[in-house]
Formats: sequence, structure tokens, C-alpha cells
Amino acid sequence: MIMEKKPVKFYVVDAFTDTAFKGNPAAVCLLEEERDEEWLQAVAMEFNISETCYLTRINNHADSDQETDESNPRFHLRWFTPVAEVELCGHATLAAAHVLFSSGLVKSNVIEFLTLSGILTAKKIHNGPKVSNCTSKENFSIELDFPAVSVLECDPTDIPSIPLTLNGASIINIKKTNTTGFIIVELASGQIVAELEPQFDELLKCSAAGVIITGSAPHGSEFDFFSRFFCPKLGINEDPVCGSAHCALAPYWSKKLGKSDFLAYMASPRGGVLDLHLDENTKRVKIRGKAVTVMEGSVFA
Repeated sequence: MIMEKKPVKFYVVDAFTDTAFKGNPAAVCLLEEERDEEWLQAVAMEFNISETCYLTRINNHADSDQETDESNPRFHLRWFTPVAEVELCGHATLAAAHVLFSSGLVKSNVIEFLTLSGILTAKKIHNGPKVSNCTSKENFSIELDFPAVSVLECDPTDIPSIPLTLNGASIINIKKTNTTGFIIVELASGQIVAELEPQFDELLKCSAAGVIITGSAPHGSEFDFFSRFFCPKLGINEDPVCGSAHCALAPYWSKKLGKSDFLAYMASPRGGVLDLHLDENTKRVKIRGKAVTVMEGSVFA
């Protein structure tokens, strides 16, 4: 007898914003039973947004679903782009935590996620900083605890296509991350970052899986720096708001600006705001932001 699979509940959440259809969308799927990787990837391709993530609860107590003060709820968390599984994703982790907090599926203010990047935590912060034009009824922000990613020297002669890729934009510096090997390119200003129209056919020829561009925020801005993330090799031309990129951007800008707290803006057409704190001692980055649920439904396949 063939057992029919249960429908999988999902939510689509816009992360690093509290305004619907801004920030970065992520699909959050709640799994009650194991699904094979082919199915996980197929569903991510069906959503066809920057990330689809899958949550599976880890029961802390054999005889009870109730959480205690001594134990934070734990979930397995995996992230998939339309074409591949990734080892770290900020906005989908924020989206997953938002779903769990706002739906009442967890009662605590801290959630632990078991991931390919180790244990990551999400903390609910009541009365978080308000973003203008708020449409969310939830008055809280979420703080993620992520590993900092160091940046390494990157000789421009090793990547001769970058100036062409970026349509000849004035380049201040080029680095690369020591884990993913993403290229970080600092441009002359945040305004140039916001206005840039890259050549995606050239980006596909780049040796790196993704290119992060960044620049100082305009004078008088509330932000410290702007950035964008282009990753056509991962199945999407531009990741609208990439939380994990800031695991490297925070250390990069900390050395340039001599500070550890930042307000960052991802200047994609959708836009998104990230409140960052770099802890040099623990080599961790606290990434704070808001999110809003825009859809919910079920996957029946």
C-alpha cells in the first residue's frame, strides 16, 4: 500500500523589511516528514525565488511538545536556491524565525537552527527599530547570530572580466571571502552601487559563484554603506537582500571605518535594511531585521 504524502504548509515571507513586496522573499516550508533532496530542489525551483527553506522540528522532550525555560526550541533548517542547496542564508533564516514567532509555533524568544553552518540562533526583539511605511502588524524585529567571514586579498589581474562585468564602474578595491570565494568589489560610491546595471552574461563567466558590490553610503544618509549581490550561477541574477553577504561585509567595513556597529542598505530594486554588530572576540555577526508574511498555502505534490 502506497502512503499518500501529507500536504506541506508553506509561507512566503519578505525579509529585511516590514513592507510587503520589498526586501527579499523566501518560501518557508514546514516539514512533518522527511522528503528526498530531489523533491526539496524541485519545490525550490517551483517557487523560483532566491531561497526556499525547509524546517523540521527537533523534539526536545519525548513525552511533551511544551517548551521549558531551560531549553530553546530546535529545528533542522536547510536552504535551496532554484538550482542548488547552499550552506548559509540570512534572509531565509530570518523568514523562518518570523514564521515560527508570528504563528505561535514557538513560545520562547530564542530559536536554535541546526544547519550546514552549525547552530545558528534567532532572537525575538520586542519593539525593534521601526522602518518607515510599516505594513506589518508584528511589532518585533529578529536578531540572527551568524559566523563572521574573513576577507582575503584578491589580485585584480586574477579576475580581468570584473571591470567589463560592472560596465566599467570605478573600482576602489577587490577582495574575496575565505569560505564561499565570493568576490567583493568596492565601488567609488553607494550611489554607483544603486545605479549599476551589470552584464550578467559576463558574470556567468566569472570564476566566483557570486559578486558582492559595495560602496560608502551617500553623505547625510542614515546608512553606513550600500551593497548588492549578483549570483546568476546560483539560479537568480540578483539576490535582493542577502543577509549572509554581511557576514563578510561587516568585517570589511569595520576595518575601513574603525567601528563595529552598522546600518546597512541593500540597494536592489526591492531594497532592504540590516542592523549589524560585529563581535571581534567571538568572530560573530549579529544581523537584525524585520519581516512580513505575504502568502501562505500548501504544497500538495
